[in-house]
Amino acid sequence: MDQQVNKKHTSQQILEIAQRLVQTLGFNAFSYADIAKALRVTNASLHYHFPTKADLGVGLIERYDRRIQETLAGIDRSGAGAAEKIRAYVRIYTDVLRDDRMCMCGMLAAEFATLPKPMQSALDRYFEQNDRWLAMVLEEGRKKGELKFSGSSAEMAQFLTGSLEGAMMLARSHGGMARFDAATRRLLAELGA
Repeated sequence: MDQQVNKKHTSQQILEIAQRLVQTLGFNAFSYADIAKALRVTNASLHYHFPTKADLGVGLIERYDRRIQETLAGIDRSGAGAAEKIRAYVRIYTDVLRDDRMCMCGMLAAEFATLPKPMQSALDRYFEQNDRWLAMVLEEGRKKGELKFSGSSAEMAQFLTGSLEGAMMLARSHGGMARFDAATRRLLAELGA
């Protein structure tokens, strides 16, 4: 039993370090050696937990997705209206950027063409689930008169996600939080949120 707990703990440590590396450098910019150095273990011990870097990448996406889905479920349980749910969604991005990180899946999307197929599939699922949740909230808000936008809720969900991801990237390279905050204020205002 202790060995299983220790194995799970080590896997979580590996994922934490790898996530930070992806969010700050990108997936292709780090190696197992970077993680091994941070954990003070051998590369071989990392391969025990994640045989390939693709396995590590899929594990990262699945864990990130679970955490985001838990956060979205919490937003739903809050009983907030659609406008507040959208503001809470935007705060997820704001909090990540304030921590000097990028959305991990946004960073991976920038490297999509170079990622192994299993990672590409996991990344597609991540964005599809987020867009589906956003579309549901947007449609709920439009029906209740809390939000206003033209076109389908699915299109607006994709636009919102793309705008937030792009605003993060530009804020990182030029303008910082002020630029991101200005972009998100504008997005929310356009929706009436």
